[in-house]
Amino acid sequence: MTVDEKGLTEAERQLLNAMQQGFLPVPEPFKEVATRLGLTEEEVLSELRRLKEAGVIRRLGAIIDSRKIGYTGTLCAMRVPEERILEAAAVINSFPEVTHNYVREHDYNVWFTILAPSEERIGEIINSIKEQTGITAFLNLPARRIFKIRVNFDLEGER
Repeated sequence: MTVDEKGLTEAERQLLNAMQQGFLPVPEPFKEVATRLGLTEEEVLSELRRLKEAGVIRRLGAIIDSRKIGYTGTLCAMRVPEERILEAAAVINSFPEVTHNYVREHDYNVWFTILAPSEERIGEIINSIKEQTGITAFLNLPARRIFKIRVNFDLEGER
């Protein structure tokens, strides 16, 4: 196998493209991907583990339309003193409804999303975060319109 300028072999690019295309709803989805690529299920799983350990793959998981299962979401931002970011993040991360968070260079520097079964539950989480951190400089930006943009990286086409 030849390695390209990004350090990926042709087989790795094919596997990553196949993973981005998604899974069929079958009992053994990795076996189905393996069959498409002419590999064994064990080869696919081993390669995915290796690519994850190497940092090529950050996460592998389902994308679910939360509205269709009755959930609602919001984007939140807090103005957190620099020296308290890790402390605030620990509080934020203690809620399983928080899907992800990140630090931005902005007055409101800690941003995170909450996905919960009701607006009431979102309110409870927000109030608890405010109480536990003592930070009241807080924005709650609930989703009004949902924009989902499917982004796939073409690893086999023009580079």
